[in-house]
Amino acid sequence: MNNINNYDELIAKIKEKKFPKVLMHACCGPCSSACLDVMMKGLNVDLYFSNSNIDTNDEFTLRENELIKLNEAINKTGKVIIDQYEPNDFYQAIKGLEHLGERSERCYQCYLMRMEKTCRFAKENGYDYFTTSLSLSPHKNATWINEIGVELSKKYQMPFIYSNFKLKNGFQKSIEYSKQYNLYRQNYCGCHYSKIERGVIDE
Repeated sequence: MNNINNYDELIAKIKEKKFPKVLMHACCGPCSSACLDVMMKGLNVDLYFSNSNIDTNDEFTLRENELIKLNEAINKTGKVIIDQYEPNDFYQAIKGLEHLGERSERCYQCYLMRMEKTCRFAKENGYDYFTTSLSLSPHKNATWINEIGVELSKKYQMPFIYSNFKLKNGFQKSIEYSKQYNLYRQNYCGCHYSKIERGVIDE
């Protein structure tokens, strides 16, 4: 696999195609903001909100609404597509790994679940590429995310845009966008276990 630090060079090559259609898995509005800042420069980007790892329906809806608000503000040509909230899919994906901490195999399986749903939707709906906003977070393992993307690309014959969106001050840009558009910035990844591990709630 190409070095993920060269992802902007890959995107430049993709832009040689006239208005390629990209489906980007969006974990939340704040992270998607800085990713869109890169991706919209020559690409048509739709956002796919597929996050059944989120611990409650209320939190899912809150993040969904914030993503829609962001998209309406900055992504005039792209739309937000909401995947069905199926928390049992998440608990099945990480079964037996619940005791592991953040950045563990538990998170790997969570990335895989969400990215595979995105890849399948992209394949079934005529997109040229798929990618994810997950690599923007300093809490996420970009190497794993890109490895998963490449394997899914092979499995479904669906081209993947590899990335490390936290590079070039990507995370700081997401903070600035959040302030500019008054976005809710959650203080945990999404799942019940992350909430406990970050001290948001007691076990």
